[in-house]
Amino acid sequence: MIKNADTLERFYDKMIKEEKLSFKQALAIFEAMWQEGVSLGVLPPRDPLEGIDVDIKVARILNCLKNS
Repeated sequence: MIKNADTLERFYDKMIKEEKLSFKQALAIFEAMWQEGVSLGVLPPRDPLEGIDVDIKVARILNCLKNS
């Protein structure tokens, strides 16, 4: 359980700015996370198109925003 979300957010921001992962390292992290999802039974999704309508709506909204 996360008790201090602000501290965690600052940690992630610092990690992203300072740590530069190679493609190989990033792929290893992704594969480990995927395997954890498989072991928990949440991946792969039963219906890959489930919730696509929400994704399309969000994409349309984001695409209408001006780049700042």
